Amino acid sequence: MQLPAPYLADRGAVDDAHAMIREHGEEAGFAAAARAEQYRVLGNHVHFARWRQIERLITYLSIDVALDTVH
Repeated sequence: MQLPAPYLADRGAVDDAHAMIREHGEEAGFAAAARAEQYRVLGNHVHFARWRQIERLITYLSIDVALDTVH
């Protein structure tokens, strides 16, 4: 399976993804997508893009197999 690694602007994105997983479990990706949509509707494109990246990170972290070279 080829899934590109998500872009991480800062450590806060990882912390936010972890918090979403802890709070929402398997539904964390949907919760992050909903939050991104709320920011899109508000016209806040910076936060929209941030939460879309967090959604991708949650998806990336939820896969149990190695997705790239393991050293």
